[in-house]
Amino acid sequence: MADPILRQKLSENGCLIVPGLQDMIAAKIANKVGFPVVFGSGYWLTASSMGLPDAGLATYSDMLKSMQTLVDVCDGAVIADADTGYGGLLNVQHTVRGYERAGVTAIQLEDQEFPKRCGHTPGKRIVPDADMADRVRVAADTRQDKENFLIIARTDARQIEGLDGVLRRLDAYAEAGADILFAEALLNEKEMHKVCTTFDLPMMVNMANGGSTPLFKASELQDIGYSIAIFPSLTSLVAAQAMERALLHLKETGDGDAEDIFSFKEFGSMIGFDEIHAFERKWARD
Repeated sequence: MADPILRQKLSENGCLIVPGLQDMIAAKIANKVGFPVVFGSGYWLTASSMGLPDAGLATYSDMLKSMQTLVDVCDGAVIADADTGYGGLLNVQHTVRGYERAGVTAIQLEDQEFPKRCGHTPGKRIVPDADMADRVRVAADTRQDKENFLIIARTDARQIEGLDGVLRRLDAYAEAGADILFAEALLNEKEMHKVCTTFDLPMMVNMANGGSTPLFKASELQDIGYSIAIFPSLTSLVAAQAMERALLHLKETGDGDAEDIFSFKEFGSMIGFDEIHAFERKWARD
């Protein structure tokens, strides 16, 4: 069942901060810190679970399993990356049904060709805007919860058709029934402001570390006009840096007593061992 929290947050003033989560350890940490909404990124879940790049290699089944697990683990509502819908319009229908049954709150669909690739890498190819509009129409028609299960329409047209192409496409996707619009990989604040002021629908932005779009704080993004800011790469890149540093130290010194390490006791409690121990105390025979 879709969580109404995202719809509620969009009705408020401000820019909603949404962290990307690449695995269930990150999900547990997000629960501890407290976020009402999180983002299941195709790029980072694929990298974490399969060790593969975001180049259309993960299947619908792969991603559905990841999203189902993320929904189960997360306290917050889940925005789920669904790439192109994993095929034709019948695949889009199948994807929407599966993601909604899994309990995600919003599904992100994009206008790349299938198979797709990361929006901040070269070699992207996009479908005609009419084809993507049909994806949005099918998604809107398929969903059961018309109020709380939201459709995010993303365009990757900036590097191919320029800003005019972005605006034309977003207009078509809004007309097709998208609830939230997302222009990927814009190049500067002027473009970002233009997109936000052109449409009345909530706008989402990707604050990808190392990506094409400059990074701004949430307060600055609110001033530009955004309602949602996803930070899909932050936890993954910070974790990768910390792991590399710890492993280099271990290799060079043989010392596994790293600084700034998470408490093993706290981690065990966070992951659920307190509940396991309580169950065993209640039911174990002497």
